[in-house]
Amino acid sequence: MFSTPVHVWVVFGVAIAVAIVVDLGVFHRKAHRIGLKEAIAESAAWISVALLFNLWLYHARGHQAGLEFLTGYLVEKSLSVDNIFVFLLIFQSLAVPAQAQHKVLYYGVVGALVMRAAFVFAGVALLRSFHWVLFVFGAVLLLTAVRMLLPSAHMVKPERNWLVRLVRMAVPVTTQYEGESFWVRRGGQWNATPLFLALVAVEATDIVFAVDSVPAVLAITRDSFIAYSSNVFAILGLRALYFGLADVLPRFRFLRPGLAAILLFTGAKMVASDWIPISTGASLGTILGIVAVMIGASVLWPGNETATH
Repeated sequence: MFSTPVHVWVVFGVAIAVAIVVDLGVFHRKAHRIGLKEAIAESAAWISVALLFNLWLYHARGHQAGLEFLTGYLVEKSLSVDNIFVFLLIFQSLAVPAQAQHKVLYYGVVGALVMRAAFVFAGVALLRSFHWVLFVFGAVLLLTAVRMLLPSAHMVKPERNWLVRLVRMAVPVTTQYEGESFWVRRGGQWNATPLFLALVAVEATDIVFAVDSVPAVLAITRDSFIAYSSNVFAILGLRALYFGLADVLPRFRFLRPGLAAILLFTGAKMVASDWIPISTGASLGTILGIVAVMIGASVLWPGNETATH
């Protein structure tokens, strides 16, 4: 964190603040159901902002920093597709109204930004202090890749999540949605709505994903700024990506194997880094190749909605 010049953090903070203000103040001033065209346009805008920041970082901090950011962003963007699949199942399971999904995802993203900061800075600090943590992180990625290929990894039951159960025990929960409200006051006491349970399930899911994605990006770079900023830009585009891919994502039958391959590669890279160093350029090329094969195979041999559930 401290090795990065202050002005770089300032530019990053301003870029994020302006992007969020435009997103909320222009595109989402009023709550509405987000259609496919709008979602694609917003997703393209977020990707463009990330690439422009990448270009600026390349000139401000050099070739290596720019390459590490791009690789980290690509890894996080790829893994976030799995988040989208799980969010889709959460919303289906809890029957979240389409017009309220954006609000849940927005607050979910805010929580994710805070949690990722804690995970990234803690992870970098551990790697700098204890070399053996490198092998622990690598093992986590390898185990996650194997788990992703198991049938049980496709099952999402938000009502069994420990945080959701804790909320149900702590406060009364209404049986029906109350517009886009997380809380309603009835009989002199506050009641949580099912929309709040959806938010809790989304936040709990991101904690699990952070355990996977943060070690993955730390396999690419040990620079706190690059690791966090690449995560932030990928996460900020997650809502638009969700509405753009929610309808077609279940048909990507090779999604899980492709993401598992990315985790296997990054995990192996981290574990073997002392003996077989792999350059950032080679990592970027490998990950791009995996993504291309994953998408191409899914297009050539499409599945159906039941294939990935």
